[in-house]
Amino acid sequence: MAADEYLRAILARERVDTSASSPVLGVQRIIAPIVRDWAGSALCGMSPSGSFAKGTANNSGTDIDLFVSLSSSVTMTLKEIYESLFATLQKNGYSPRRQNVSIGIRVGAYDVDMVPAKRQDQHGADHSLYRRRLDTWTKTNVANHIAFVSRSGRAEEIRILKLWRKQKGIDFPSFYLELSTITALDGRRVGNLAANVQAALEYFRDRIAIARVLDPANGNNVISGDLTVAGKAAVAAAARAATTAESWGEVVR
Repeated sequence: MAADEYLRAILARERVDTSASSPVLGVQRIIAPIVRDWAGSALCGMSPSGSFAKGTANNSGTDIDLFVSLSSSVTMTLKEIYESLFATLQKNGYSPRRQNVSIGIRVGAYDVDMVPAKRQDQHGADHSLYRRRLDTWTKTNVANHIAFVSRSGRAEEIRILKLWRKQKGIDFPSFYLELSTITALDGRRVGNLAANVQAALEYFRDRIAIARVLDPANGNNVISGDLTVAGKAAVAAAARAATTAESWGEVVR
């Protein structure tokens, strides 16, 4: 089987239904009453974000991210908002997991990452959110992220690389991987799937340790800071092994 054919068969197997009738969207309807009760009049909205919204999700990955937008008038600190939502989910029978900017829960058969954030003003899409690993906050724009990644034309390569990451047990945050892949493939022809994935892996091998990756919505937010030196070395080592594999079946399956 040709390399592109092999990889596209994997993509077909891992396809996620992102239509309005997608079963995973039922998660939002289940969790919405809890979020409304928690946020009250401060709730500006809750919507899918992350891989599901960008078209870079795989069936065997995290099922959906939900971005919870709160009014700029909220007086709690970002950390207090994060911990308050965590406690509310716990109180309602879930077993929440503290992650970096999100709170992970299991809703029925689905894994859900909830991202609470506060608008920076009452009308714009810029938000502030808590970064737990560094006990700080950052400004970002999730709508910008979704547009930037979905318009890149690199969804196929990103999805294959996310499967590689998951199957090899690599700690490589999704947005960091997405931005790095887009940078690695700048100027390369769309459609050469296997060659492009190989080029991205070579980039990870050679550049991940030194490349500075910035949030396209906020140049002061250094996305590459989400991994330690050791974490970047682990990504580079895994990519090195992938680039020397004898078959694609050793890289991703």
